[in-house]
Amino acid sequence: MAMETEDPNRTMVSSFLLESLLYTSEHPILFFLLFLLTYTITVIGNLLILLTVGSNPRLYSPMYHFLGHLSFLDACLSTVTVPKVMAGLVTQDEKHISFEGCAVQMYCFHLLASTECFLYTVMAYDRYLAICQPLHYSVAMSRTKCTGLAGATWATGAVHSAIHTSLTFRLPYCGPHHITYFFCDIPPVLKLACADTSVNELVVLANIGVVAAGCLVLIITSYVFIVGAVLRIRTAAGRQRAFSTCSSHLTVVFLYYLPPACIYLQPSASGPGAGIPAVFYTIVTPMLNPFIYTLRNKEVKRALRRLVCRCSPGSPAASPTP
Repeated sequence: MAMETEDPNRTMVSSFLLESLLYTSEHPILFFLLFLLTYTITVIGNLLILLTVGSNPRLYSPMYHFLGHLSFLDACLSTVTVPKVMAGLVTQDEKHISFEGCAVQMYCFHLLASTECFLYTVMAYDRYLAICQPLHYSVAMSRTKCTGLAGATWATGAVHSAIHTSLTFRLPYCGPHHITYFFCDIPPVLKLACADTSVNELVVLANIGVVAAGCLVLIITSYVFIVGAVLRIRTAAGRQRAFSTCSSHLTVVFLYYLPPACIYLQPSASGPGAGIPAVFYTIVTPMLNPFIYTLRNKEVKRALRRLVCRCSPGSPAASPTP
């Protein structure tokens, strides 16, 4: 488990041992089945949304374009953590993760999580333009600009994640190798470093804090203008329709921001229970997002129903037209 360095009195860890989630070690089979069910629903639900948005011409608007990206991000975000957790419940050996594998998991996690943070901000901006600037919406959110904004979220997320991962794994790790967390995240990994981590912790608080807070401020600002514009709509039906298009986005933003705030505002927290808030935005929220957007969006529900009917062998929609 260890790799010798030039210093004979010091060894560098070549793998880490991930901690189990609270209570999972007492009933591993039960939690394995629970995580398997959750992961299956997450992947199928988000892929259905992605296929629905991509296959229906009526859903080619920017809002649904961003929704497709969100569904892909949620499916991938859950895939980064959940399979490894399930494998650790089956056998003790699978709780180990190599040094390189830990770095890859950290990079992928922060790439997807930060990209999702930027995407929520872009989605709020899209709703602001649609409701507050409807006459300029088609120009401001053209297909080219929409694609550029989505690509910018991915590019910014990649750079953001690369900075944190490189800063974390440039430090020496000479033991212990037990990560008190269920995946490789920055705060629990930094606790194992055999060097001063004050610079890293400062960068984490400044970078992640400023980025997350900045995105949240932009989202709140957008919705302040949106609420003002909606309240000026004279008809109750118009106000209800405008609010319904925003409520789903506000719900997932709340579910996304609250758990990380509990984690990164208390970086000294440790132990199996410390990972409980992360379960929500890595496992629960990606599963809930498809339901939040389909149950509150009639267009998505209709398009999803058509897709399911078209794929069903015995349905009239699936039969060839004579």
